[in-house]
Amino acid sequence: MISERLIKQAKFINEIEKLKLVLRSNGTLDPERPENSAEHSWHISLMAILFIEHSSSNFLDILKVIKMLLIHDLVEIDVGDTFLYLENQKTKFRDEQLCAQRLFNMLPEDQANEFMSLWYEFEARETEEAKYAAAIDGLHPLLNHLLTGDTKSEKLKIPVEKVIAKKIYIKEFAPALWELADTVIKESVDIGLYE
Repeated sequence: MISERLIKQAKFINEIEKLKLVLRSNGTLDPERPENSAEHSWHISLMAILFIEHSSSNFLDILKVIKMLLIHDLVEIDVGDTFLYLENQKTKFRDEQLCAQRLFNMLPEDQANEFMSLWYEFEARETEEAKYAAAIDGLHPLLNHLLTGDTKSEKLKIPVEKVIAKKIYIKEFAPALWELADTVIKESVDIGLYE
């Protein structure tokens, strides 16, 4: 007989399948389709493992970082991906918090509490793990846009000053990764992806 715990976990797994349907503003190597949020979560989790030697802390709990990266965007199942450069994001945190509570409460209580705690920790960006996770999460779209961005697109191009203003926290959280981010931003400007 299947335990109630396992049934709850399986229902949660089925529910988060919906993350694959959440489309992001970022592209893929297939110019016909955008990246989905599940792909983003996978990519940044692998980046966190690969780039850990460039973090500003020698004592990071990498499993905790990966957990944060894998769960922090699950809230997009209900609220969608919020384009970073939108001006009005007043209700974003509240809306995402409601989704986090709904999703994580599907799990057994101990896992629900852990996931909710990790989600809040990521959002607060105060611990070394959360800062590193946030730096990785912020770096990924820059790398992605340089690789997949369309210089001939009629879409509004974001001013480079706005990009830097939204990403400068990477410099504080992971200075070595900021060197990469800064280089990528400059290359993106050079080829016409930002104004």
